[in-house]
Amino acid sequence: MKTRYTSLLATLFVMAFMYLPIVMLVSQSFNASRYGGRWMGFSLKWYEALFRDSAVINATLNTLIIACVSTLFSTAIGTCAAWVLNRYKQSKLQTVHYGIVYAPLIVPDVLMGISLLLMFVSLKVQLGMFTVILAHITFSVSFVTFTVLARLQDFDFNIIQAAQDLGAGNLRIFVKILLPLLGPGIASGAMMAFTLSMDDFVVTFFVGGPGSTTLPVKVYSMMKHGAPAIINALSVVFMALTFTVAILGQCLTKKKYEQP
Repeated sequence: MKTRYTSLLATLFVMAFMYLPIVMLVSQSFNASRYGGRWMGFSLKWYEALFRDSAVINATLNTLIIACVSTLFSTAIGTCAAWVLNRYKQSKLQTVHYGIVYAPLIVPDVLMGISLLLMFVSLKVQLGMFTVILAHITFSVSFVTFTVLARLQDFDFNIIQAAQDLGAGNLRIFVKILLPLLGPGIASGAMMAFTLSMDDFVVTFFVGGPGSTTLPVKVYSMMKHGAPAIINALSVVFMALTFTVAILGQCLTKKKYEQP
């Protein structure tokens, strides 16, 4: 009995520690007070001010463009990498390949950001949207690769051999068999890459340039110049979008264990 109540109290404490700040953030975004701390009445004026702020809108567009483009390329590259890693398991070079793909998962964001910045500077590449997209692709590919690889490990390749015996070509096999069966894994990897790109601050802060400000970087700038009320509203909108993508990714991830 004591163990059960102890577990319940520990669970409630962890949930309160994790979600109470989010509840406070959401409530303060509707507070008429500019600096919060004291409830001055319900108001939507900070959301109205947020959607009238052209700098925030531009940062949002930059974030969506970078996230979509980096997700597209990282999903394509990561899917191909997962296929090769699963196809040639017996090769001795695969250990090196696994290390290369696994490295971005364990390298700290600060180190990755500094390394990419030094590389771009040494190559005399102008910092901007292009460099941010390349940086996001760099750390997103690994997450996509291992997500799709987990799906491939449960894949029955006898289906492909059966289709080939029946005369199906490579294109038909890809469209009718590979895409439907690997679709949940590819989609969940893409959702993860999109979420990581939307949330990234450290790497973007190092490799970004003029005209490439994203929402996380914009929030940091607004915090330094003091705009807490608008930041609360912006955080709620940004959090809702991120949570939506993350939930969709989780729903798709659950399907990777279902064999059609």
